[in-house]
Amino acid sequence: EVKLVESGGGLVQAGGSLRLSCAASGFTLDDYAIGWFRQAPGKAREGVSCSSSRDGSTYYADSVKGRFTISSDNAKNTVYLQMNSLKPEDTAVYYCAASWKCSGVAIAGVYKGWGQGTQVTVSS
Repeated sequence: EVKLVESGGGLVQAGGSLRLSCAASGFTLDDYAIGWFRQAPGKAREGVSCSSSRDGSTYYADSVKGRFTISSDNAKNTVYLQMNSLKPEDTAVYYCAASWKCSGVAIAGVYKGWGQGTQVTVSS
């Protein structure tokens, strides 16, 4: 079965850190561009970061640049989103998705994604 599973969310105080994981099964993540997205209550889903090892591109939304880092562990077929200096406005459900290429911080089409996501709550 081809799927992506997000994990690693939780409740953290402002200024804290979390590392989200996006684990793939049924396909090789390194063959695709991987995007991280988030959706806060009452708001549209927004792109946070996208990375593609196929062309070496990495993008971050201005709101997270310098605080979030996307990385991957090919042996574990997992992509991570390290989130530091978290702010209350980072509170959202975070999702990952695989695509054929990044389109800035978004992705150009979805190969696999929009699972359950992982909740990140940052308290002030």
